[in-house]
Amino acid sequence: MLSAVRFKTLAVLRQLVLLSPFQTAAINSSPHNRHLIQLILSHLTLADLCRLAQSCKLLHQHCCDPLQYTQLSLQPYWARLSDASLGHLQSRCTLLQRLNLSWTGNRGALTLTGFSSFMKARGLSLVCLELSCCHFLNEPCLEVISQSCPRLQELNLSSCDRLHPQAFTHISKLIHLRRLVLYRTKIEQTALLSILTFCPEMRHLNLGSCLRIEDYDVVASMLATRCRSLCSLDLWRCRNLTDRGLAELVAGCRMLEELDLGWCPTLQSSTGCFQQLARSVPRLRKLFLTANRTVCDSDIEELANCCPLLQHLDILGTRLISAVSLKKLLQACPRLVLLDVSFCSQIDTRVVQELSSLFPNVAIKKSFTQ
Repeated sequence: MLSAVRFKTLAVLRQLVLLSPFQTAAINSSPHNRHLIQLILSHLTLADLCRLAQSCKLLHQHCCDPLQYTQLSLQPYWARLSDASLGHLQSRCTLLQRLNLSWTGNRGALTLTGFSSFMKARGLSLVCLELSCCHFLNEPCLEVISQSCPRLQELNLSSCDRLHPQAFTHISKLIHLRRLVLYRTKIEQTALLSILTFCPEMRHLNLGSCLRIEDYDVVASMLATRCRSLCSLDLWRCRNLTDRGLAELVAGCRMLEELDLGWCPTLQSSTGCFQQLARSVPRLRKLFLTANRTVCDSDIEELANCCPLLQHLDILGTRLISAVSLKKLLQACPRLVLLDVSFCSQIDTRVVQELSSLFPNVAIKKSFTQ
């Protein structure tokens, strides 16, 4: 079903198609009218634009205007996108800044040849490239990106698990990177350290479930040294980060606002690492300590004392948190909107109901087994 905006847009465009050539020329001569048409077209999907371009010369001109293609998401068309279709769009993308090719390339429809041709022609202006779950990606593709996209600031390679570990070394040439997603990839420690060495502007880094990294303490040390403006870091399922590495990380990256330490079994509250974390990063807004059974009341109270900007806290699975410390946290953090206490054995349904009534603006999540 068409959205209301899209329905009204198509209704206006139908009227334009029915105009005579003289009338359309008059419309196009006015800068205001040209801007209005561009605004209307901005509400259409890519498929609508391609179909509408075939209706008349006036709309063909507007539908092919590069200003309509500064941001291009081809993810919705992942099953149909091919070298030919990407090549067809190439002439329209002279001002392209953000490109999403996630999920594309299944069954060989999109190949290195088509991808390379497009990137060499249109990569210069790109600042964001989304390639999550792209099956066609290989080392030559990353090499093309590193050579053709010198201004790239955001790169998403999430779940591209077919990439050979040595392919990631090419990313270190993208020296202006600010956001890098490597979730569930086969990147190894040497390549990652090289990237961090040459990309000091990094602000957001996702290393969730990167199981081939041998020593996360070394990675934490490099982040603390080279990426001191880091704002968000995802270390979900990191299996060898210790309290020493975490201490060095938070001492060097004091601008951290989001940190995911979920399912990190080597971090133990008894070392004081979570309290030191709270004291070191006062800007913290989101913290995930999922499935860490050692998190205790003293950790929660330190967050309450030191992190007044906290908005989201996940402590799923701990047995040591009491209702008293949670109430202190909720009182001290007025911006808190989500608190996950699922499978916290000391926090029963009655406690959740009581806290929810006292703090109605906070979504308190409680899942449990029957």
